[in-house]
Amino acid sequence: MSLQNTPSSERLHIGFFGLRNAGKSSVVNAVTNQQLSVVSDTLGTTTDPVKKAMELLPLGPVVIIDTPGLDDEGTLGEIRVKKAKEVLATTDVAVLVIDAKRGKTEKDIKLLDTIKERNIPYIICYNKADLDVEKTALESNEIYVSAKTGDNINELKELIAKLSKGAKEEKPIVSDLISENDIIVLVIPIDEAAPKGRLILPQQMVMRDILDHHAMCVCTQVSELSATLSSLSKKPKLVITDSQAFGKVSQIVPDDITLTSFSILMARYKGDLLSLVNGARALSQIKDGDKILIAEGCTHHRQCNDIGTVKMPSWIENFTGAKPEFSFTSGASFPDDLSEYKLIVHCGGCMLNEKEMKRRMNCAKETDIPIVNYGVAIAHMHSILKRSLKPFSDVYDMI
Repeated sequence: MSLQNTPSSERLHIGFFGLRNAGKSSVVNAVTNQQLSVVSDTLGTTTDPVKKAMELLPLGPVVIIDTPGLDDEGTLGEIRVKKAKEVLATTDVAVLVIDAKRGKTEKDIKLLDTIKERNIPYIICYNKADLDVEKTALESNEIYVSAKTGDNINELKELIAKLSKGAKEEKPIVSDLISENDIIVLVIPIDEAAPKGRLILPQQMVMRDILDHHAMCVCTQVSELSATLSSLSKKPKLVITDSQAFGKVSQIVPDDITLTSFSILMARYKGDLLSLVNGARALSQIKDGDKILIAEGCTHHRQCNDIGTVKMPSWIENFTGAKPEFSFTSGASFPDDLSEYKLIVHCGGCMLNEKEMKRRMNCAKETDIPIVNYGVAIAHMHSILKRSLKPFSDVYDMI
């Protein structure tokens, strides 16, 4: 990802849903002014969700998602419908495309009920309005369009923009913890796990937030941290480290300097930090044979010393003295049934949008399964969790 691009996880996600041949893909192509999706009179042309990160006026950076038809049939059709409904987990604004001549069907109404249950802002888009259609009075979130003629497509985009206000909350990553001219030290290990030639997304996001708010950002590796701190003319306001280096960094950074991690910042930014802190307590209760799910939101290439599949299991075994059974998921994959697990250990979720990260946390909460993220878990296992939470007074005061 370029420093000039908005990552997909930070973009507004707009999902288009509807029955086969309602014209979803045609509406998507008209809205984006691109041939984003294949269009055909054949039922079920869209077989998988199609995602495209783009700039869309008047919305700005967005992810457009075209989905398979909700009435697809057969064994493969059921899988496609399931995938279409899974898109709701990441959708900030939903557009339900309905054939204006056919009107709402039972499946449309059922999906609308699900959208309302999840509190997703939605638009009902009656397509094919260029045909002989009896038009009726509409609600404020309904619109007649024609993807074929382009009629009301601009109005549809304006309506999406209107509904999107407030759909994605603007939240600080670190700027509310610092002031202008503060010095912030970022500890960024460059090892075999670091991507070649670039910084990972949380590091980029934190750095940009610091610079946007006119504080000073100093980057270093663990091996140069002592020299970096000694060379500064004034004490840094905050040291932020990669979680994997928490143990070493906490020994180097004096106790009077506030210390936290990128992953803990992401835990607050993407989800519910207090819930993840409470989930860390479950690590002390793990026994032999307990099942632990280690989940990651990205699908990076696994290294020989990978944090999720190698380091985290080793740290947990050393901390608990037990031999639990580990399962691993990555990317969009996340189990529907969590009941077999004693604990979920999740990555920072930088590649997931906030809606999906919170959905996963809610799934754990509903099943009464404790969940913790990498940074919180590592700090807890190194006995420095309370110190790492000091910047977050609302959580610090409750532990």
